Amino acid sequence: MTTTLDIALIQTRTPATAAESWAHVEPLVRAAAAGGAEFILTPEGTNVLEQRRDRRAAVVTGQDDDLVVTGLKALARELKVWILIGSAIVRSGIEGDARAANRAILVDDRGQVVTTYDKLHVFDVDLPGGETWRESSAVRPGDAAVVAETPWGGLGLSICYDIRFPHLYRTLARAGAAMIAVPAAFTVPTGEAHWETLLRARAIETGCFILAPAQGGSHADGRRTWGHSTVVGPWGEIIARCDDDAPGVLRATLDLDAVDRARTAVPQLRHDREFAGPA
Repeated sequence: MTTTLDIALIQTRTPATAAESWAHVEPLVRAAAAGGAEFILTPEGTNVLEQRRDRRAAVVTGQDDDLVVTGLKALARELKVWILIGSAIVRSGIEGDARAANRAILVDDRGQVVTTYDKLHVFDVDLPGGETWRESSAVRPGDAAVVAETPWGGLGLSICYDIRFPHLYRTLARAGAAMIAVPAAFTVPTGEAHWETLLRARAIETGCFILAPAQGGSHADGRRTWGHSTVVGPWGEIIARCDDDAPGVLRATLDLDAVDRARTAVPQLRHDREFAGPA
């Protein structure tokens, strides 16, 4: 296994149709590969961001029919890179449930799907500034955590709001993850207040690299996202970060041996204990 990995996080401002989204993300992925990235990660909602109910059903397709998903699979094969589609909003395939899946899709350098992960925790919240989100009305939550094997070690999968549930990340690390992806479309108020703190906390708690490609800016469906895509090392240090919400490519080289160094210095994953809950 190699001891270093060149990665790129794609920061997007995804439009509200698949055709526009493909035109937006394709050149960014090509630029990342041209810059030497072996593993490229895109944000949550890479294929489409559409919260308007009257338009959503018309733009959501099955995974195998989605223009961006099929395009990125072909691009991985052409460029001979691994791509994590941070998430695609696709039909869940569950009979009787019209809600979509918010699905991460890991693609290898042959263009084959290695594994998928459906977002476990959906974002239902009333924010102090007046924003209201009911992701559960449109997205069916998943029911299983996923760690995928890659040429560079275990990759744990998570999406956006999952970052607030530390037990998930500990579970991923104990199951063999050395890297954990956190593709996101964070709101501006929560991103400004919590994004970096949560990412660094999850890295420190697990001794994992945290790879967080993000949506950024004002989108066609009316939402505003925080951007600030970030790579965090297993000691909690910021390795690379976008300082704004503009679309672009964030590059980083990971020293994969840093995972063992962090976990040797603080062997917390070996020290879990069973305990009784409070009375």
